[in-house]
Amino acid sequence: MIRTVFFDLDGTLLPMDQDVFTKAYFKRLAGKLAPLGYEAQQLVDSIWRGTAAMVKNDGGCSNEEAFWNCFCEIYGEKARRDIPVFEEYYRVEFQDVREVCGFQPAAADIVRALKERGYRLALATNPLFPAIATESRIRWAGLEPSDFERYTTYENSRYSKPNPRYYEELLKELDCAPEETLMVGNDVDEDMVAESLGMKVFLLTDCLINREGRELERYLRGGFGELRRYLEI
Repeated sequence: MIRTVFFDLDGTLLPMDQDVFTKAYFKRLAGKLAPLGYEAQQLVDSIWRGTAAMVKNDGGCSNEEAFWNCFCEIYGEKARRDIPVFEEYYRVEFQDVREVCGFQPAAADIVRALKERGYRLALATNPLFPAIATESRIRWAGLEPSDFERYTTYENSRYSKPNPRYYEELLKELDCAPEETLMVGNDVDEDMVAESLGMKVFLLTDCLINREGRELERYLRGGFGELRRYLEI
């Protein structure tokens, strides 16, 4: 029996083309930081290096610390003084990135339906963004952060997808049995790895990401209609 449902965010509850989203995100961020002397291409490369540091994080620090430690190796410790500018970016310019994302009413509908039926819900989005950015994207999907018992951010997480320890940590924090937990996501590598822990998985195919071209027959899969039928909503 499934008692808890973990949802991915980008490409799952919030429809998007990942490449289009990333370009819009970096364009606005580079514009914000240019007056502070950050050259656009170096900034983008540095953000990617910081992202890689979070993906490789072995749990010795938060993802936030892993990112900023890496970023400051490139720009020096003085870069930490610019953190408030990054935060302002997420409050202001980042909000315009919403225009390149889609909207799927069925996503918010199924979350609310599950909540009404007593399921425990968590937002298992890859914790590479600060809370302010994650909370914004939750709202872009027509939901509120309070709809979830927990949502992962770079401040509160020490691992990232596709590391199974990311899911282990979330299961432990919520005291959930893996065999009673369903992971719903659109990324074959990052989301379906939850199956290795004994969790059930559902591959949402609306914005499918399958980098390695893996066979999909082994997974329960489909759109929100198929997900509702699987959960008998």
